[in-house]
Amino acid sequence: MTIANLARANIRALSPYQSARRLGGAGHTWLNANEAPDAPALQLSKSDYNRYPEPQPTAVINAYAAYAGLTPENVLVSRGGDEAIELLLKTFCEPGDAVLHCPPTYGMYAVSAATLGLPQKTVPLTAAWQLDLPAIEKALPGVKILYICNPNNPTGTLLHRADLLALLEMTAGRAIVAVDEAYIEYSPAESLVDALPHYPHLAIIRTLSKAFALAGLRCGFTLANSELIALLQKTIAPYPLPGPVADLAAQALQTDGLRLMRARVATTLAEREHFAAALRALPAVKYVEPSGANFLLIHCHDGPRTFAALSAAGIITRSQQNALGLADHIRITIGSAAEMAETLTVLKQC
Repeated sequence: MTIANLARANIRALSPYQSARRLGGAGHTWLNANEAPDAPALQLSKSDYNRYPEPQPTAVINAYAAYAGLTPENVLVSRGGDEAIELLLKTFCEPGDAVLHCPPTYGMYAVSAATLGLPQKTVPLTAAWQLDLPAIEKALPGVKILYICNPNNPTGTLLHRADLLALLEMTAGRAIVAVDEAYIEYSPAESLVDALPHYPHLAIIRTLSKAFALAGLRCGFTLANSELIALLQKTIAPYPLPGPVADLAAQALQTDGLRLMRARVATTLAEREHFAAALRALPAVKYVEPSGANFLLIHCHDGPRTFAALSAAGIITRSQQNALGLADHIRITIGSAAEMAETLTVLKQC
């Protein structure tokens, strides 16, 4: 008998999420995790680390609520957006309740559901990378939570707002709709935060990892109706955010931090458009998907060959070869101007 025999059967069969760091790679230019190319200059301001932190740090909650245009009762902070994904499952799903997601999309929805042994339903996005509402409605019986990513990862697609609102109408009283807005700072007008007062079953997942350039902090948020937040507070760990993380996150959400974030976003968007235009002129590139995020999905004539050429040059990107409908696609994070110029130099030789 081995220790593995004592594990739950679904865990023995589980394939873990293949994060950028888990996949690794040997290189000097990392464009595979949708991280910001620079880090904000923050300094710890406290030293009381002999004490447990606040369960929900007041300064962080209040600052993020103000930033999002909500009240503190509408905000829950967690250990990254990934904890928020799992927290919703633990709070709302009974054994046998199904989880629905729409591939190609962020892989943690499936991994989190599989970890908890919950059945899953998938409704692929349409050929235009939009929601297939008739198919979702057909699959809805037995579903307790739907995960939707907007802008979508890895396609970069902005989902039609009318479709998202139609989905919320369709699911009212039947299921929780979790809209992952990890990349929303790059397309702020597309947020559903203004819909929260009208849809008590809507939960919005946010993060400081992307536009705020704080992926290393692991700080995420759930925005929702106060009743939904109160339920999540029953199941979240007692101290989800370490004291140093709360200290730095609160600083990043002050006026200067928000100004720097918006300047970083503007720089990234300009670099994204410059890089996309250059890509469209390259023989190796078949098509560049429009993006509402800090990355581009590129359809190559020979995806594996192009990915290998970039890797050989020390540029680590994210192959989408095995994702649904994305053979010969590569996702490239928008880094610094120098990193994108280096990437273009290699791609011109493919």
